[in-house]
Parts: sequence; C-alpha cells; structure tokens
Amino acid sequence: MSAQDEPPPERPQSLFSQLLTLGRHSAIYGLGGIASRFLAVFMLPLYTSYLDPVAYGRIETITAAVAVMSVLLQAGVNNAFFRFYFDSEDPAYRRRLLRTSFWFIMTTATTGLVVCQLFASPISTALNGVGPNVVRVAGVLLWAQVNYAQLTNLFRVEQRSVAFTIASLTNICLTIPITVLLVVVAHLGPVGVIVGNFSGTLLVYVALLGYRREQLGLQLDRTLLRRMNTFGLPLVPSALAMWVTNFGDRFMVGRLSTLGQVGQYSIAIRIGSVMVLLFTAFQTAWPAFAYAIKGEDEAKRTYSFVLTYLVLIASWAAVALALFSPWIVRVLAPRNHHFWPAARAVAPLAFSSVCFAGFIVVTIAVARTRKTQFNWIASAAGAVLNVGLNFWLIPAYGMLGAAWATLASYALLFAIRTWNAQLLYEVPYQWRRVGLVVGVAAALTAAGQLLPRSIALAFAFTLAYPLVLAALGFYLPAERARLRRLLPLRAP
Repeated sequence: MSAQDEPPPERPQSLFSQLLTLGRHSAIYGLGGIASRFLAVFMLPLYTSYLDPVAYGRIETITAAVAVMSVLLQAGVNNAFFRFYFDSEDPAYRRRLLRTSFWFIMTTATTGLVVCQLFASPISTALNGVGPNVVRVAGVLLWAQVNYAQLTNLFRVEQRSVAFTIASLTNICLTIPITVLLVVVAHLGPVGVIVGNFSGTLLVYVALLGYRREQLGLQLDRTLLRRMNTFGLPLVPSALAMWVTNFGDRFMVGRLSTLGQVGQYSIAIRIGSVMVLLFTAFQTAWPAFAYAIKGEDEAKRTYSFVLTYLVLIASWAAVALALFSPWIVRVLAPRNHHFWPAARAVAPLAFSSVCFAGFIVVTIAVARTRKTQFNWIASAAGAVLNVGLNFWLIPAYGMLGAAWATLASYALLFAIRTWNAQLLYEVPYQWRRVGLVVGVAAALTAAGQLLPRSIALAFAFTLAYPLVLAALGFYLPAERARLRRLLPLRAP
C-alpha cells in the first residue's frame, strides 16, 4: 500500500465529518434534483405508450438544442456566481452579486425566447424538422429553465439543501399531472411533453420571485459583471464542447442513421441518467462545500478521498445498470418493443458517467485557482474525439457506435482535465484505489454480458462487487474498522 493511500494521522474525525456533511447535503439535493431526472426516467412508460420512436426523437433533439442555448445564454455567469459568492461575507456585496447575475440572466433568457418565437420555422428545419410549434414552446422552456436555475442556485450557495429540495419537489408535483393531462387526455404529443415540463418550473419560479423580492432589485454592477465574465466566459467554450459530448451524438445519430434510432438511443441515455441523478445531487452540493474549505492542505486531503469514494459508488452503479439493462428497458417501454434494442447501449453510457464523476471532482481544483483558461482545450479535445468517432462508428453500428464514442470522449476528457488540474493545484489522489474500483467494475460487467443473461446472475455479480474489492485489499484499516461499527458484522 502506498503512502498516499493511507489517510494522514491528524484529524481523522475532521475528514469524516466533512465527508458526512457533503454526503448529507448530496442526499438532500438528490431529493430535489430528482425533479428533472424523475420526469426523464419514470415518465418513460407514458411516453413510450403514447409516442413512437420518431416523435420521441423529436423531443430529444429539441431538448439537446435547449441545452446548448442554456450554455450560451448564461455565458458562464452561473459558474462565476458560485465562485464570487464566497469572496466576501458582506451582505451588501452578496446582494449586489445576486442582482447583477439576476438581471444579466433575465436579459439573455428573454432574448432567446424572442428569437425562438420569431424564427421558429427556420430553426425547425435546421433541427431535422422537429416542427415550428415544438420550437416555440421550447423557447418558453428555455426561458423558464435558465431563470429558475438562477434563483435556485442561491439556495445552493447558502447551503440550504432543504429549501432547494422543497422547490424541486413542488416542481415535480405540478409538472407530472400537467404533463399527463396534455399527453394522455389532450394528445398533444411532443408539444404536450415540453409544455408539461416547463409548466411546473414557471409556477415555482414565480413563487421564488415573491420569496426573494427583498433581495432582488434594479441593480447591475458593471464592474462586477466584467469580473464575472472574465472568470466565466472562458468556461463557455468548454461547456459548448461538453454539450457536443453530451448531446451532439443525438444530432449525429439523426443525421447518419434515423430519428427512430435517436428515440432508442435516448431511452438508453435515460436509463444512464439514473447515475446522472446521483452525480447531479453531488454536483449540486460539491461547489459550495469545496470552496468553503479554507485550508489548502485540508482541501487537498478531502478532495483526494472524495474522488475515491465517488468513483467507487459510480462504478458500482454502472455494474448494476449494465447488467440489469434488458429488464429495465422492458419495464420502461412495456408496450413498444421498438424501444427494446436500447439496452445494448447502456453499458458504455454507464461507464461514461463514471468518468464524468471523476471529472466533477478534479475540475474543482481548476476553479479554486481561478485559472480556467485551459478548460475549453480539455473539453474541445473530448468533443473532437466524440465527433470523429461518431462519423466512423454510427454508420456501421448505429446508436451503439455513438455510445462507445461517448465513453472514449469522456475518458479522454477526464485524463486531460486531471493532468491540467494537477499542474495548477496538485492533489494526492489515490490512483491505485481508483484504478482498482474501475477495473473490477469493468471486469464484472464484461463477464456478466458474455455469460447467458439472467436476473440471478445480474444480482450475483452486482452484489459481488464490494466483496471482490475487499478480497483485493481495497479498503483501508480505518475504513474496515468504521464498516464494522456500521454493519451488523463481527471481525473474524
């Protein structure tokens, strides 16, 4: 065992307390962040019953377009808001920061809404013919999501995870019945799905405006905004490149294959989004938690263990999703067997999320130093690889080729971002242990897919994962001791 794998002897309880705090906030945020992921996954049986793969492909295409427009309209100010909030505890400064961010986002979001209404037809043509009405309602969705995120981000920097969760769960309770009414009763198809998805967001946003009325006001600090743009704008090319990696493959599958394949591929992505839900919860809590650690040695030590534990959880989830994917697809699309081939793409997409988990952790070191200029290079490298592999693999293998291209691009993205982050802010990550958890997960997944598929085998391989790690010496003595206290087990 290398020295870096052993936790330092000083303040072991302090590290555990910090990780417990991060875990608590992540768990609570997980309940809140379930809003969009709940709709994406658990509404699938409804969508697959009332929409064919082509109609669902239209929804996914416009969703991808909304995602890229969100990046452009926010212009990095959302990221700068998190970083600048902790520069001072002065209430007047923080109020000025909030108001400056609020009015900048309001202006850009409204511009996007107007463009979607005025140019709906040409935008529809550019998006493989999704339909002008779909574009118009997507413009409202875009406006609602960007502005809603701005106000809920304030809960995040305040580390008020319960308030964030209440807002998100209220969003769910409003969105689900409206969506069901529009899709099942009114038979509005893709338009009904999109209108249903932004209705709850709009209603909660109006309530948040009233709740925050004393903090909001007509104030925009141009000097502060320039500083925020200096920090945030270099992140925009990086975010756009990330969009290519996350969403561009859906456009390419539509161009190089069919919209039906887009619909199938999107089902596989939605199954993988169960993992994204986990990381969304973590990612929501992580920036405020990571920036709040003042001591550099303490921060580096904490970041090291966070990477190990997050990749462990992500790898275990990837094993489960990959092995159970054939049955999950049949549950989500019980009446439409045209969606069932989606199961083939789940495994590479699940392991892409493992790379993304590591990416989330190591990226915080770059933001901590405020040296974000290299970010776009790492993201661009992943995007270029993704596009190149898609041109090569999709014509031959369809959506499965897109899934493997996504995995390759995320692996490259994580590698480059880690290299750059270590140059700027070196953290003693536990690479031996990280490699072990990923390697064991990949081996169990490969074995489970090569053998005849059965639910019993899927359960056996999934439950074996932590036991195989134990047999290979993954757990540290302090971790084994804590597990013995937490579990109803006795040491031999």
